[in-house]
Amino acid sequence: MISHGKDIKIFTGNSNPELARDIAAILGIEVGQATVTKFSDGEISVNIYETVRGSDVFVVQSTCSPVNDNLMELLIMIDAFKRASAGRITAVLPYFGYARQDRKAKARDPITAKLCADLLTAAGADRVLTMDLHASQIQGFFNIPVDHLLGSSVLCPYFEEKYRGNDNLVIVSPDLGSVTRARFYATKLDAPIAIIDKRRPKANVSEVMNIIGDVAGKDVILVDDLIDTAGTIANAAKALKERGAKSIVSACTHAVLSGPAIERLTDAPIDELICLDTIKLTDDKKFGKEKVLSVAPIFAEAIERIYEDISVSTLYV
Repeated sequence: MISHGKDIKIFTGNSNPELARDIAAILGIEVGQATVTKFSDGEISVNIYETVRGSDVFVVQSTCSPVNDNLMELLIMIDAFKRASAGRITAVLPYFGYARQDRKAKARDPITAKLCADLLTAAGADRVLTMDLHASQIQGFFNIPVDHLLGSSVLCPYFEEKYRGNDNLVIVSPDLGSVTRARFYATKLDAPIAIIDKRRPKANVSEVMNIIGDVAGKDVILVDDLIDTAGTIANAAKALKERGAKSIVSACTHAVLSGPAIERLTDAPIDELICLDTIKLTDDKKFGKEKVLSVAPIFAEAIERIYEDISVSTLYV
């Protein structure tokens, strides 16, 4: 029994078809023929127009907004491929939604990240390929192999080029939870680190308390895995500016940008927002200071390595 399908086939739902096409183009193939629509009552309809029997199928779908629609599209597509006798099915989730609900923070909380992991496995996924999970331990929620790519593998080379020869650089963690990530960037870019100690009185509301480290007169890079309502980043940027930061660049893997995010980013003293295209940046989420880097090359290489049974771990650094 072979451990992979006879050929690679890339399919996509409606969350980020442009990324799927870019990945397929790098691999030298076309995106598979399929449509994902809705019945009149809102139920999702999936139609596959080519054979997948024995193929190594990769379904590219970020579970971003509308989260539940995109998640159901992915689950139904996986079920369709399983019933069509695909050789192996890999769920490619550049952005894994519900990842922030990864533990019981208070009594009677659900652990939705685990539920989503179970749903993907039950639907028929044989493995998962994703990037920058909000908490790395979510990999353990799956009972199937998970390849966890890092956004830093795309962002760090960009910053190395942008700040080449700059000895005035400081990497800033916007909260205590991002210290490990910031330290990784600081090591890669050979720069010192600063930490913002904040208190969050309630969900999606943050209050900056203190900055640990020297940022006066420095070129600052604020790094995080995702930006949602942008409260943390906006407050951090204002605090950094008040303490004399020379320039402030915000970097994230996933630009969720929901609710008041654009208004906050527009008002914040941020010179540039660098993000990846794990989530499609629609026109209503652009504010003139954003720069989007593509993850298609790293996902294409990971897909090729998975198909050829070559180690993917070299892509993690």
